[in-house]
Amino acid sequence: MQESIKHDTVLDTGAEQLGATYAAALLGAASSAGAVDEVLEQLSELVSVTLREHASLAAAFRSPRVSIEEKQRVLDRLFGDQMHPVLLRFLKVAAVRGRLGYLPAILRAAQAQQDELLGRVVAEVRSAVALTDELREQIRARLSQVFAKDVRLEERVDPEVIGGVVIRVGDTVFDSSVSGQLESMSRRASAGFARHLRERFDQFTTAT
Repeated sequence: MQESIKHDTVLDTGAEQLGATYAAALLGAASSAGAVDEVLEQLSELVSVTLREHASLAAAFRSPRVSIEEKQRVLDRLFGDQMHPVLLRFLKVAAVRGRLGYLPAILRAAQAQQDELLGRVVAEVRSAVALTDELREQIRARLSQVFAKDVRLEERVDPEVIGGVVIRVGDTVFDSSVSGQLESMSRRASAGFARHLRERFDQFTTAT
């Protein structure tokens, strides 16, 4: 009988432990194929975008009522011609073992393990609007200078961060938010707002 699959939550210790085990296996296979970055990027896209935007697909992956064969057919049909073979094989094995519901935990663990291996700093970035490519690279480059290490950004749009950007690296917080300017910010064009963020970012990183 196929085992029941639990919903993965951040506070689920069992999910995190299982995620770490499967993440190590995935990274090992991806490393042997010389495709760690590509595999992690595709897994992140699957978890953070595809499954988040398509709740029915996420539910099917979690459900013990959907057969292994059907889950594997779905994987082939949706991703067979665009996903790296290492990741596709991994997902099919996860389907056999009833672990597709744990993909978020596996992604978190894989990213953490790779960050540790590379000595990479993780920066949580909260901004009122999505970062532009230019601003993203500016933030990454500046933080790399500050910490003298490679930096990976974890981005989150947070409307409460009015007119600025808040960056947390461990216990260090860089805060350029200007919450008192709600009315003026609401009238800014998107490009102008991104420029404003860059200016604010320059101001508070220059002081470090």
